[in-house]
Amino acid sequence: MKTLRNRMILLLALSIGTIVGIFRGSEAKQKWVFRIKSRFDEKRQIAEQKKLIRGGGVALDDIELAAFHNN
Repeated sequence: MKTLRNRMILLLALSIGTIVGIFRGSEAKQKWVFRIKSRFDEKRQIAEQKKLIRGGGVALDDIELAAFHNN
């Protein structure tokens, strides 16, 4: 159910981005889609961190995550 909702949100963002692109150009479309996707990804990351904390894990910030994944 969540994947269906996520796909619908992404589809809605892309279709609205297409309409914005028609009227304002491709750069405005790219800004719109990026803004919606980043908002969506941020909410997903926050939910993952809350789930990790509830499970007894330690929440890491972006710098710690980047350092961990580079090694």
